[in-house]
Amino acid sequence: MKVGIIGASFAKAAYLPALKHVEGAEVVAIASARKSSAEAAAQAFGVPHAYDDWQAMIANHTFDLVCVATPTVTHAPMTLAALDAGAAVLCEKPTAMDAGQAKAMLDRAEALGRVHMIDHELRFNPNRRKVKALIDSGAIGKVRHVVVSNIVAAWGDPASRSKGDWWSLASEGGGRLGANGSHQVDLIRWWLGEVGAADGMLRTMVPDRVDKTTGEPWRADADDFASFTLDMKSGAIVQVIINATARHGLDNTTQIFGSEGTILLHNTGEKLLVAKAGETFKEEQVEDPNASLPGLNAGIWNVSVVGVMRELAAAIREKRPVKEGATFWDGWKNQLVLDAVAQSSKERRWVDLG
Repeated sequence: MKVGIIGASFAKAAYLPALKHVEGAEVVAIASARKSSAEAAAQAFGVPHAYDDWQAMIANHTFDLVCVATPTVTHAPMTLAALDAGAAVLCEKPTAMDAGQAKAMLDRAEALGRVHMIDHELRFNPNRRKVKALIDSGAIGKVRHVVVSNIVAAWGDPASRSKGDWWSLASEGGGRLGANGSHQVDLIRWWLGEVGAADGMLRTMVPDRVDKTTGEPWRADADDFASFTLDMKSGAIVQVIINATARHGLDNTTQIFGSEGTILLHNTGEKLLVAKAGETFKEEQVEDPNASLPGLNAGIWNVSVVGVMRELAAAIREKRPVKEGATFWDGWKNQLVLDAVAQSSKERRWVDLG
């Protein structure tokens, strides 16, 4: 499997280490907007070709798989070019700038018969799989209410981000709704089914910033705070709050309340607690066997990418659609929800998703 990667940062953290554990995978080339970043990643992982022009990389090689890990604004054009060049595509989240772009990516991949996946890697995390199994089996009865809380201090200091940081710019597709909210929406849809309506509030709490190195002032306009409520077609209500501007970060927690029990999931330590009605909570977390693989960076995000890459490789080898993971179809459905949250915030009303 000949692999090309566009974007060096997450590639070094997750893609390249994971691909070392995928039989038959050979990373042929990597491209980054900064040639030095591409060269550093290539040297560290023995990749023969490094580019600062992703279009030249695609033109100069024949790939079985292209992985796109770049600012959101580039996802659609890069994905479409890779699909047209004959490659399967793994694209980072959020899928695209809007649902229209996401649908174009899906339609092109399906028309050309290409394997496609969005990197919602937590679908391959054992504890989130355990949550799905508990819900599907009826272990906690009918899910009535879900609360997801992600409170971090990463953006609380005005000097915490470099000037022009793309995650802080709406024009680049930045913001916490896309960065973290897209993962929450994907997990919720995977666990509970489709969303009926959305109500949301997006804010830029810390717009006035200074470069963390030079002290030069600059302005952020992407959301660093996102709160939304989803009315699920199943009847469940889901509430998500994402605040990146706290001065003291707290654990990322997921609380799932069913008619016959409760599930609590804490990202820190991957602690999974389950209680049936009338009983006390018991620990039911599952260890990830991939966490002990050599060369992987710590953390559920990096470790879970191994499962993503192995499923992609199997689908490409066997000439079949992916059986597990989020496809471009899921990426499109997730993007519809994100768009509805943004519309709701702008118009201050509930938005129906049909």
